[in-house]
Amino acid sequence: MSRVLVDSSVWIDYFSSGRNSEALSGLISHNRICINDIILAELIPSLMIKKENDIIALLHVIEKVKFDIDWSSIIDMQTANLKNGINRVGIADLLVLQNALQNDLVVYSLDKHFRLMQKLFKFNML
Repeated sequence: MSRVLVDSSVWIDYFSSGRNSEALSGLISHNRICINDIILAELIPSLMIKKENDIIALLHVIEKVKFDIDWSSIIDMQTANLKNGINRVGIADLLVLQNALQNDLVVYSLDKHFRLMQKLFKFNML
């Protein structure tokens, strides 16, 4: 059973509207989720401002995968995106994808860029 790297877009939805909460809750109950430093860096500042300390503590309990940035690969990925008409992909999304590829993780994101990049970089998504 593959581990699932849960992107910040899913967490934001989970904490606010909860439209995708059933799927994430299932992954949590089966202990399949993981997180990385870039996702935490995207989530924690706003949670700190809202004083959501319990949620921050829970996020820190989730398995955190090792993160080795290969900037040449990031440049190559962004170049491939642009050549294929996939514009406005942020560096954070490229880092999350690179991390998933390095650790053979399934990506769970609500961000449309990941669906578009899936065709180019051959990774699994929920």
